[in-house]
Amino acid sequence: MRVHLLASLLLTGLLLAACGRSQPDYSPKPKGYNRIDLPSHAYQPLAASHPYTFEHSRHARVLPDTFRGAQPHWIFIYYPDFKANVQLTYHPVQNQPERLAGMISDAYKLAAKHNEKAFAFREQIVKLPTGLGANLITITGEVPSQLQFYTTDTTRHFLRGALYFNTATQNDSLAPVIDYIRADVLHLLNTLKWK
Repeated sequence: MRVHLLASLLLTGLLLAACGRSQPDYSPKPKGYNRIDLPSHAYQPLAASHPYTFEHSRHARVLPDTFRGAQPHWIFIYYPDFKANVQLTYHPVQNQPERLAGMISDAYKLAAKHNEKAFAFREQIVKLPTGLGANLITITGEVPSQLQFYTTDTTRHFLRGALYFNTATQNDSLAPVIDYIRADVLHLLNTLKWK
């Protein structure tokens, strides 16, 4: 009987000790985001020979566009740290107003392809130091290209750009990087000169 009493007391003591211990917290945790360290902005002139020149980020590499159908003077400004590309496509206008109108129409059609997943479009006309303007289109939503732009001198040159990420990260997580590259795109446009 003494053994049973001693065993009961021991068991009761263990149960009480176990109840006093804190239990693991199984409550849901808030969604986290990847840490993104952004370097300070620094620029360098475009080294390659094209009908245009500008300053681009020192943190990016300029690569030729290798897609099927790519034309001369189409390039990528590749950000390896962010797995992002700004694709630039250049077309000569050849002093043909109808040709220019077609290029501008195509630029809007390419931006409109994101309508299915976009929930906001914001178009902004940026006045450049040369006196010309650039149309900057910001697309909000889970879209492949969050930023697109084009600029032209209306008679000889037309340049269109689009930002793409090669990652499955959600766009709200990429917002700081999009804003960072947007600042680089504005610098590119403000330093753009036609040859």
